Amino acid sequence: MGRYATMDAVKVSTRGDYAARALLSLALHGSERPTSVKEIAERTNLPQPYLEQILLAVKGAGLVRSKRGVGGGYVLARPPEEITLAQILAAVEGPFTTLPAEHDHCEGHCVLQEVWVGVSEEMRALLDGHTLAELVERTRVGHPATS
Repeated sequence: MGRYATMDAVKVSTRGDYAARALLSLALHGSERPTSVKEIAERTNLPQPYLEQILLAVKGAGLVRSKRGVGGGYVLARPPEEITLAQILAAVEGPFTTLPAEHDHCEGHCVLQEVWVGVSEEMRALLDGHTLAELVERTRVGHPATS
């Protein structure tokens, strides 16, 4: 998990970035027809073998469903309005955690832990505020900035 895609001042893991891109692609081309991993890889320019692993992780989190065989592939398991970036990242990276389980009571450590908790909560809230539906709309109208 040491690889990161830089997004301005925020670092998102490659897995997180690829998962978000794959699910956004499914939402942009939304239909009840399953989309193959190959097709998603071609649309997003992501490596197919790595994408297969990522899609299995988001499937395990209940964000997509798959169908095997001819005409098989992936579809969103819920409407795009109900899938947030926080859910996508948690599916491939695990829940947001920034703190060790125990306090070591070293100088300033408790204060720093309070800051890390606050940053983590704000990041989670920000990512929960962005749904696939909103990202689809922004993509279609030319990327207007939102607060």
